[in-house]
Amino acid sequence: MSDIVYILTNEAMPDYIKVGITNDIERRVCDLDWTNIPLPFQCYYAAKVENASFVESQIFSIFADQRVRSNREFFRVNPERVIAAIKLAKPEDITPEKEIIETPAIHEELEKISSFKKRFNFEAAKIPVGAELSFIRDESIKAKVLSNSNIELNGEVVSLSAGAKKLLNKPWPAQGPIYWLYEGETLFERRQRIEDENLEET
Repeated sequence: MSDIVYILTNEAMPDYIKVGITNDIERRVCDLDWTNIPLPFQCYYAAKVENASFVESQIFSIFADQRVRSNREFFRVNPERVIAAIKLAKPEDITPEKEIIETPAIHEELEKISSFKKRFNFEAAKIPVGAELSFIRDESIKAKVLSNSNIELNGEVVSLSAGAKKLLNKPWPAQGPIYWLYEGETLFERRQRIEDENLEET
């Protein structure tokens, strides 16, 4: 039977994604809009696949080391990596083009979080000024690191998030480090690795 494998994100938990299966992605997102979570989940990716339970179990196995708890569907992993794994099952992409739960108040809060969120620190991630980044969804698209927090994309000075949002052509904020690659790692993964290494050293 064809069901939906989904990846959800939530700005209240920016380093985590939720992976699961459903037969109705809009209803699933609405069901997860709990009173104890300040912002609704956003559908990052949804795809119809044959034998969704098997695909889900394979995803859980592949990314077991990044799973937060064995009895929860939350992972600390770049969602683009999970999409690449799901695509092995030749899915039909049905990701909604607009937010499922969208109100002026929620949109305003997401924009506020985006503007206050600490910018990615290239120096802390050991990426020099002048380094070349690639866009994960089309590695022929390049950007150059201009400063500790900005890049040059098509002759324009932007943040990682603003650059990703522009390339994705989406109305809502984008988590920039997820979408940019440096030396084979996404910036999200690189920051995570360096933070973990620093913790091990203390």
